[in-house]
Amino acid sequence: MNGVLERIGELRLLPMVVMDKAEHAGPFADALVEGGLPVAEITFRTPAAEASIRALAKRGDVLVGAGTVLSTEQADRAIDAGARFIVAPGTNPAVVEHVSMRGVAMCPGVATPSEIELAMSLDIMTMKFFPAETLGGVAMLKALAGPYPDVRFVPTGGITPELLPEYLKLPSVMACGGSWLAPRQFLAEGNFAAIRRLIEEARKILAGPPEVAT
Repeated sequence: MNGVLERIGELRLLPMVVMDKAEHAGPFADALVEGGLPVAEITFRTPAAEASIRALAKRGDVLVGAGTVLSTEQADRAIDAGARFIVAPGTNPAVVEHVSMRGVAMCPGVATPSEIELAMSLDIMTMKFFPAETLGGVAMLKALAGPYPDVRFVPTGGITPELLPEYLKLPSVMACGGSWLAPRQFLAEGNFAAIRRLIEEARKILAGPPEVAT
């Protein structure tokens, strides 16, 4: 389980994907791999989510997980389809414990110190901070790092490419999640070339500004 989270931490970005057509999973995965970001969180918001996870999991070259998982039934469907990690908008102890019992990495959502402590009581130390910008963004995460120095966050919600560098500077931020990396409209239109360009641009941000020769 920890290896999966460590891999997400190495990549630093987690595309959050709403997939309306399962047949788009293959070319979308191609765009991820070609763009250098072979990971995706497929949100359980559409009927195509389960089949999309299964299609990506079968490839073997993309680390795929399920997001917006609200019940143990959804968790089971996602895991059985091949999801390597489960993400939720909140911390539901029943879901967290069920996913952990199945041996799959779990990243529940938190928004307050009380929710952080609830997640910690369930042996969770990597948490989704959601909705990040609404909750105070970088300033809030800096404040939370004081009392919870060992917690690692995956902030999502309202993060843009312009805001990304400030989040990733924080030691407490393991990776950032974002729907801007794979807009639902682009997916629906089958515009995978545009998605690949967005991913490539985001990876350039990770690399930082080019060095200027002196």
